[in-house]
Amino acid sequence: MSNFNILVVDDEVEICNAIEIYLKREGLNVLKAYDGIEALQILEEEKIHLILLDVMMPKLDGIKTCLKIRENRNIPIIILSAKSENLDKIIGLNSGADDYITKPFNHLELIARVKSQLRRYEKPLDIENVNLKDKIVIKDLIIDTTLKSVTLRGEPVKLTATEYGILLLLASNTGKVFSIKEIYENVWKAPFYHSENTVTVHIRRMREKIEINSKDPEYIKVVWGVGYKIENHS
Repeated sequence: MSNFNILVVDDEVEICNAIEIYLKREGLNVLKAYDGIEALQILEEEKIHLILLDVMMPKLDGIKTCLKIRENRNIPIIILSAKSENLDKIIGLNSGADDYITKPFNHLELIARVKSQLRRYEKPLDIENVNLKDKIVIKDLIIDTTLKSVTLRGEPVKLTATEYGILLLLASNTGKVFSIKEIYENVWKAPFYHSENTVTVHIRRMREKIEINSKDPEYIKVVWGVGYKIENHS
């Protein structure tokens, strides 16, 4: 993994330095920024493969920084925050982050989640149980697995890498119900760390992009108490 550049964004120098030590032990290259504005400048100048992004920062906080990045980039983003309340996690994920870790964190968990996102960056279609075709067509929804693009009624749908991974998993296994745990382990390629909110927020965001009425979804159905599926319409 020595070819990967990780951008660590945190206004606490000690935390940046500690994370740098952990990542360098894994052979990863590390760049550091201490506020959102500096992070955006580095993104314009360097090839970045993953961002570890603190929430509470001066000048431009992590949530606003994440939203800005998501305007034109699908780089994996892991939010770091001392706030552990569910609402704070949901806000972070709703801003476009792929995952969320609360401080203080176990460095082994941090490394595991970083490696998980990088594996998905390398092989975004390497999802177990997926039988890939060049195009998956479900009613008016078309997934082009070669271009990694999604169109709905002829219009492009802008999904994050995580949203695309979830959609691809469900669409490639129509009729099969996946639990939240199964979705997380298949898409994130990591052990399930009580990450219910992480999965449900991504699915809700994806529904808002592809469903006419997200409260009465046409594509992604919930099976209460079990999980999610896309019905077979063939």
